[in-house]
Amino acid sequence: MKVVTLGVHVLDVLVRPVEAIPEGQGATLVEDIRMTAAGTAGGTALTLAKLGASVHSAGAIGSDPTGDLLVQLLGAAGIDTTHLVRRTDTATSASVLPIRPNGDRPSLHLLGANITYGPEDVPWETIADATHLHLGGPELIGVDTATRILSYAREHGVTTSVDLLAPGVLGGFEQIESALPYIDHMLPNDDQVIGFTGETDLVAGARKLLAAGAGLVAVTLGGEGALLVTPDGTRKVPAFAIDVVDTTGCGDAFSAGFVRGMGLGRTPYDSAVLGCAAAALVAQGLGSDHGDFDLAGADEFAATHEPRT
Repeated sequence: MKVVTLGVHVLDVLVRPVEAIPEGQGATLVEDIRMTAAGTAGGTALTLAKLGASVHSAGAIGSDPTGDLLVQLLGAAGIDTTHLVRRTDTATSASVLPIRPNGDRPSLHLLGANITYGPEDVPWETIADATHLHLGGPELIGVDTATRILSYAREHGVTTSVDLLAPGVLGGFEQIESALPYIDHMLPNDDQVIGFTGETDLVAGARKLLAAGAGLVAVTLGGEGALLVTPDGTRKVPAFAIDVVDTTGCGDAFSAGFVRGMGLGRTPYDSAVLGCAAAALVAQGLGSDHGDFDLAGADEFAATHEPRT
């Protein structure tokens, strides 16, 4: 399975645990500070590589030390970074994430070069040669550019998936509508479904995405798991019962598991189970790259761990 993960790439700086930010010039000791590759494209790439896919990342980053480190981290994970374009006038996107003791993660975020990505940067031949295109954060590059990329992939027989980045409160249907007919797997979270569709009911929002052309919708529900909505009906996929350390990258890990499962010919439900397993494995440590697991390990985890009740 050859996957192009295109879109948002971020360097995360994670600090744990943080109960409060010291006032003034105050300081406090923490247990861990880590830097990891992340983002709706970068974070998904990390888990896809662990699950055995051949992964090529595409997006815009800066020609700065932050970008150098991001490329190094992705490359160390076995990801081809050839198609990450380097900007000389814009910084690499980065986030500082103070992780609370319960795993919550407020964010201090720099958009950086992600929003500068355009059609002239797209590795069209690499996409045409792939089996799957995962586009993370289409709203950042604009719906016209996203639609052009996704429709090109479809024309060349490439399966497509999309995950959103913006919180629901910043979303609007016009930001994604024209791209939906070219999306096989729509993978938003529950807040984004409500915000981007304008519906007040989650299932109604997912069905609006289907009616506009998406092949299926797999909605992540945080610690509750996922909701799978297809033309054949709706089905809940429970999360696994684990001790959560950090939820950073869990949505991206779910996307990776789902995409990998579908690429292996599994049913949408079984693919969502693999997605929930990958998310649970990532959530047990700090950062999007946590967990020394492969496809067999994720499957074994799913088979031996109880769902959350």
